[in-house]
Amino acid sequence: MDMDDVLRRLAAVGPFFSVPYGPEPPGPGFRPLAELYGEHLAPYVAEVGRRTGSGPGRVAASTAQFGIASRLWSLGLGCAALSGRVPDLDPDRVWWRLPERGSLELWLPEPADLPAGALGESVLGNLARLDGALRQPYGVSAKVLRGNAASGLVGALRVLLDRVSPEAGRTAVELAGALLADGGALAGTGTFIHEEGLGVAFVRRSCCLYYQVPGGGLCGDCVLRTR
Repeated sequence: MDMDDVLRRLAAVGPFFSVPYGPEPPGPGFRPLAELYGEHLAPYVAEVGRRTGSGPGRVAASTAQFGIASRLWSLGLGCAALSGRVPDLDPDRVWWRLPERGSLELWLPEPADLPAGALGESVLGNLARLDGALRQPYGVSAKVLRGNAASGLVGALRVLLDRVSPEAGRTAVELAGALLADGGALAGTGTFIHEEGLGVAFVRRSCCLYYQVPGGGLCGDCVLRTR
């Protein structure tokens, strides 16, 4: 099964898991994520802050990173669960645009594939570029950004468990669990529990800062809920 077939299957999971792919973009205005992580980052964070009402600072930066992380995990973990392959999510291979309304849109011009074992490297390698660009200008700690990545991973896993076959769900749990376990790339970000038939539970050890958004509250996995 090639990556085109995998992405077609993934689109059936839900709109957050669907991504256009192929040589022609699904409209004007797409640029590589590498550019978003450079000269377009400040305007993007400012726009996220405008839409959420938090202003163009630390909260908006965390919210922006969380949204991108969640989308990348949906693509990566979803493909791995369904096929044992993951798309190459290098920032130069994934393109983006932000519509006037709605969240960030992605496009894969060349959906090259990697083995499932490269899931963490593919997603976290992308996020490392973004995180590096956010930390100093916006004062978002590495702990918060890693916690956002972990929370986005578990969020994608929860949706997949509800909408894919039991076999694909078990694969997704194994992959996510390995990343969150001791020795995994996201070790120490929170407590992860999975029970067959009951689903997953996750409590992170940091806060994404969303409670500071006007009208926002504590997320279901927030560390502040347990304090």
